[in-house]
Amino acid sequence: MGVDFDKLYYESDTYLLGKDIVQKGLADGIFYQKEDGSIWIDLTEEGFDHKLLLRGDGTAVYITQDIGTAVLRYQDYPSLGSIVYTVGNEQDYHFNVLFKILEKLEYSWATSCYHLSYGMVDLPSGKMKSREGTVVDADDLMAEMISTAGEIAEETSKLDDLSAEEKKSLFNTVGMGALKYFLLRIDPKKRMLFNPAESVDFNGNTGPFIQYTYARINSILRKQNYSATEGISYTLTVFVDDKEKELLKTILEYGKNVHEAAANYNPAQIAAYVYELAKTYNGFYQSCQIAKEDNVALKNFRIALSAQTASIIEDAMALLGINVPERM
Repeated sequence: MGVDFDKLYYESDTYLLGKDIVQKGLADGIFYQKEDGSIWIDLTEEGFDHKLLLRGDGTAVYITQDIGTAVLRYQDYPSLGSIVYTVGNEQDYHFNVLFKILEKLEYSWATSCYHLSYGMVDLPSGKMKSREGTVVDADDLMAEMISTAGEIAEETSKLDDLSAEEKKSLFNTVGMGALKYFLLRIDPKKRMLFNPAESVDFNGNTGPFIQYTYARINSILRKQNYSATEGISYTLTVFVDDKEKELLKTILEYGKNVHEAAANYNPAQIAAYVYELAKTYNGFYQSCQIAKEDNVALKNFRIALSAQTASIIEDAMALLGINVPERM
């Protein structure tokens, strides 16, 4: 899916540190020990329960490792502003307790830890359950998405002049874009229904629709011999069409939407914005002539507006981890 990691932390690397921290917390009176030797913390006053931190035989539990991992991350990266844990909402209680324990241990950065709790994903046939064999393997799903994207693209697009390798790359871009966008367009906190067929539709609120808009703009720019490095000059004193103003207003809202999405830990806001931008551009494209416009200044303005739209679509989709193809 194009996701990579700067560093991997294994349980075997963190549980020993976690055990040492728990023992120190016991010595400092933050935790207490039962007769069987197990170590606990009382969080009833904070609205939680008594939480086991170390078993009587000295073996660690999940939260022991999570304590060690959090501390190790800040040791490795002292300039960290915060740690965002992207984990399903079935673990809400666990992370509330973890963050409270880190506060009790008086780590200054504890209040900067955040659980990005996301809703579960259902299939059209119902919730995925491992015991019933309805869990979808990620590799199989990605392969299906890429295959479906290829079938649709072959039916609806003119790709005869593309090599087999170029087609393969395009189908991967469209298939993975469809999958990622469909998952990210929903508020992460909400439970969602994932429909593979709907996600690859070239119409509506989908990744391929936005990718197609980007490809369409690039086709226009190529035909007009537009160069991003050279730009284009125009002097325009009035807007001719309301669609121009509407598109310009949407373009100017990009920065605000990125800022709010970051502040709210909500990539769905960027997805909603870039879909609105693509829709607005298509309305502009249907209403305003570009290639056949006789007024040179107006034509150049519309070319520049198109180029700026394409640039923002590319940037916004990149924030979602989605590539956009030059042609479809």
